[in-house]
Amino acid sequence: MSDSNKAILTINHLTVTIEDREVVRDLSFELYPSEILGIVGASGSGKSITSLAIMGLLPKHGSISSGDILFDNQNLATCDNDILLSLRGRKISMIFQEPMTALNPSMRCGRQVAEVLSTHTAMSSPEIKAEVINLFEKVQLPDPENSFAKYPHEISGGQQQRVMIAMALACKPDILIADEPTTALDVTVQKEILDLLIALQKEYHMGIIFISHDLPLVGQLANRVVVMQAGQMVESGKTSELFGQPKHPYTKALLKARPPLNSRPARLPTLEDCIREREPSPPIDLQTRANRHKAMYDKPPLLEVIDLEKNYTKTIHWWSNSKTFKALNQVSFKIYEGETLGLVGESGCGKSTLAKSLLLLDPPNDGQILYRGKDICNLSKSDLRDIRKDLQIVFQDPYGSLNPRMTIGEAIGEPMIVHGLQNNKEDRKQAVLELLARVGLLAEHYERYPHEFSGGQRQRIGIARALAVKPKLIICDESVSALDLSVQAQILNLLADLQEDFGFSYLFISHDLVVVKYISDRLMVMKNGQIEEIGEADEVYNAPKSAYTKNLISAIPDNF
Repeated sequence: MSDSNKAILTINHLTVTIEDREVVRDLSFELYPSEILGIVGASGSGKSITSLAIMGLLPKHGSISSGDILFDNQNLATCDNDILLSLRGRKISMIFQEPMTALNPSMRCGRQVAEVLSTHTAMSSPEIKAEVINLFEKVQLPDPENSFAKYPHEISGGQQQRVMIAMALACKPDILIADEPTTALDVTVQKEILDLLIALQKEYHMGIIFISHDLPLVGQLANRVVVMQAGQMVESGKTSELFGQPKHPYTKALLKARPPLNSRPARLPTLEDCIREREPSPPIDLQTRANRHKAMYDKPPLLEVIDLEKNYTKTIHWWSNSKTFKALNQVSFKIYEGETLGLVGESGCGKSTLAKSLLLLDPPNDGQILYRGKDICNLSKSDLRDIRKDLQIVFQDPYGSLNPRMTIGEAIGEPMIVHGLQNNKEDRKQAVLELLARVGLLAEHYERYPHEFSGGQRQRIGIARALAVKPKLIICDESVSALDLSVQAQILNLLADLQEDFGFSYLFISHDLVVVKYISDRLMVMKNGQIEEIGEADEVYNAPKSAYTKNLISAIPDNF
């Protein structure tokens, strides 16, 4: 950015405190007109708190203890709430990470965007409706007039994010803050959203602050980058220079933590590895991998799925006929002992439905699920309980899957009680403590509750709970999708170590093809409830047969 351009936003020595703890310390940076500034860092580094401070939306016990936020001849760090209200949504807007949480579920999408215009403009109701439909066209929502009348739950995640973008752009703001706007989206929708943001930024000449933990994504989008760690800026500069020659060990660690596309190291480098300048792990020998595969696939499968079908019935109106939606359509595949089978596909393709069907949490309508040759679909409850011990799942949202009223020790020990795996309470506690140690947690964590842990720690707890019953197959349903790269590398290394030690199989489900390719022996691609393609992971990635798979691969951001 040239020196002749005047910054539209200046952050000077900003310090933010939450409950007497400094979560952002002495932070300074500028944003210029028509610039995209990336802010990257691990979870808890202060990225989102910085954006909330700019917007004047800090949580109840949060405050700006020192520093300035200079915008439009105002210091947003010290001005009164009326000024913030007049600027928020009109001059500075924000797109939040979770559109389903940020959107009001009881209001139609069009009305939510109209609310911004009615607050900040003198437009009439017909003018507002016309402008909202125009905005929906700009953000490429399908059938804008019908989308106006829909509730958030009636549209996809990518469409919800487009509604959020329309809301943020309604008043043509000078600054747009995008806080992890594509983290939960699959790669093709992610690319569409990013292309849309770039096009709209050029049209409105906005300055954009793009917050993300996905460095390849930021590298494609941002002009300059600020790297944050533990509330402080550790490095900043032009994107090409900073990513090409990072100086700080933390930046180097973030860049190296993403699984490489053209090799498969035995272990991904963690933040600690980079700080201690440990030698990178050598790549897995291709011949060794091929020999392992031959031995694995010469044996009978652990699980075989034959022509699985799952239908859902939806009634649009009480006076109309119901419609049947086929979520799974003649799905067939095998999983072998000790194998990791990766499953990728866009949101809504049936990945999570398949996971729930395999565990009979949402039983299929037709087809067979053969576990060690026995069809589990028609088992009695007692026989099914024995099978459930062997088939476990790690969910995407570990916080949502843990009981907030149970300690971690109780949550991990509960499956042992259900399946009668330990003799008494003392043996059970000892087994839980051993599991905690195995997944990298401490004995003192036994008595703590879920809210006292970070996202990465909660995911380790979910893994420990799945391991408690010594399963043969673990389904990982988007289990690393919401984690930042440094934590994701730790969890992927942990999953690989545990598989080597215990010999169980994984069905690894994700929309992130880079991660799935790295961890998988074979790769399965799903589209509209059907298997589009299946084969050895490197072969599917390097020589995809399906046009759909090629499209998924082309949407992957380039690694640095």
